[in-house]
Amino acid sequence: MESQLKEPWLRDYKDNEFFLIDGLLYPREKNTSVLTVTHRDHISLILQECHYCPYMGHTSEDRKKQRLASTAWWIKWEQELSEYINTCERCHKANRKHGEKYVLLQHIKEAKPPWETINMDGVAGIFPGGKGNFNSCLIIAYRFSKSVRCLPFQKEDTAMDSALLFWNDIICTCGVLKVIISDRDPKFTSEFWTNLYDMFGTKHALSIG
Repeated sequence: MESQLKEPWLRDYKDNEFFLIDGLLYPREKNTSVLTVTHRDHISLILQECHYCPYMGHTSEDRKKQRLASTAWWIKWEQELSEYINTCERCHKANRKHGEKYVLLQHIKEAKPPWETINMDGVAGIFPGGKGNFNSCLIIAYRFSKSVRCLPFQKEDTAMDSALLFWNDIICTCGVLKVIISDRDPKFTSEFWTNLYDMFGTKHALSIG
């Protein structure tokens, strides 16, 4: 095995930075279960396995790094893993960050007058139904009365479509709200919705969901 090592591995091995067990190379500063990989074909295979295997899937970059760090090691492995993930369109869609950065949690005051504070959430993936063959639902929950309104819409609807639905069914009925609480759905955090909040003087509070 030593005769098969090439630079810089051979130099590092002679400097006692690695050791051999049953013909396999391990870094001394790592746990002995972490295998050192030197061949490019093996590195490519490990990256594919870490990325596409059923138990990893298109998870976040941090989870992939945590998994790979306990399995294999090679020079600049973190950089290569990041570059590999950046080429995957499904990873970008599955793990992209929406809306504003997380901040300290704040207590929501109990609503006193009716029609002042609502929770808003979009539920997708339901069975199509109704005359419009709708496949999603905009759920509005009034914090004072605890009543709920469900507004059907299409999953493919834009932020403007959802805002028009909200205007016709909520604003025209209840008036301008003081507080709207929603998750970080890109529709609710879009520039269009943000301008609506500013225009109405409505506070937009983000939940942790």
